[in-house]
Amino acid sequence: MKFTRDEIRASMLLYAVTDRAWLGGRTLPNVVEEVLANGATFLQVREKGMEHDAFLAEAKILKEQAARYRVPFVVNDSVEVALACDADGVHVGQSDIQGRDIRALIGPDRILGISANTVDTAVAAQKAGADYIGVGAVFGTTTKKDAKNLTCLLYTSPAHETDQYRGWPLVREKKKGGGGG
Repeated sequence: MKFTRDEIRASMLLYAVTDRAWLGGRTLPNVVEEVLANGATFLQVREKGMEHDAFLAEAKILKEQAARYRVPFVVNDSVEVALACDADGVHVGQSDIQGRDIRALIGPDRILGISANTVDTAVAAQKAGADYIGVGAVFGTTTKKDAKNLTCLLYTSPAHETDQYRGWPLVREKKKGGGGG
């Protein structure tokens, strides 16, 4: 399913990222169905330790679920799984774009999200063709042990800027979303 730039921007209201730690004995498709039925507007499947074939099989199920709700579906880190399950796109980190043209691999019609935690990495994401830039973590998260909380004051007052986040307003053309928590 192809999404326009405006549709991608509008879908950033409630961006859900899967995390097996929160399943509580339920299956991921059951939890995703509940999340989508309750208003998630974007879905990212994130499976760091799953074997490729199992990840692909699960991604295909989640892709179908998201399509029923007309919610964009992206795969975290694996371009190969994203292409094989016909995901709407892929979300990658800075290390994933080093020496790889992810945009060329996925084509112009798929969504490309890239994580950034400094102005320099946000600019690099923009140059790499990102449709949106993920920043954060806004709050701690069980899926990223090295994540640091993002201070909300950084967006509200230049007096509270730190060197790490100075200049974020310069990265204006891309939708930015906070993650984690």
